[in-house]
Amino acid sequence: MGDKWIGAALSDPLRILASPLVILRRDDDTKTLENIESLVKTHQPDLLIIGLPISLNGTIGPQAEKVKSFSELLSRHLNIEIIYRDERFSTDEARRKMNDSGKNNKTVRDDAAAAAVILQDYLDETNPPCCQP
Repeated sequence: MGDKWIGAALSDPLRILASPLVILRRDDDTKTLENIESLVKTHQPDLLIIGLPISLNGTIGPQAEKVKSFSELLSRHLNIEIIYRDERFSTDEARRKMNDSGKNNKTVRDDAAAAAVILQDYLDETNPPCCQP
């Protein structure tokens, strides 16, 4: 969640695969809340996974505090659980995946792809493999 853009991603119903959904322009908190509320009403997620921009040294800096403040407002407004995930290197991973898939980074914004990376990390961590040998 940046100051100008918010990437959104969804998982499949089985919570196995995350996919980029949309990129929202972040104009002001009221408009941003309305846009996210519309997505939540449409897709009815159980919870929201929010990328937290933790500093490279592992500390919570001013940008992460801004994200947490807005996320708390979002949670109260939508009455939905928020789970924070470290978003360090998610954009780099998203760009690598887009490049590997042949998508041109100049024409595709990477915010939603980074959101999918963050969500996929959460899904992989919380869902054990379905089939153990």
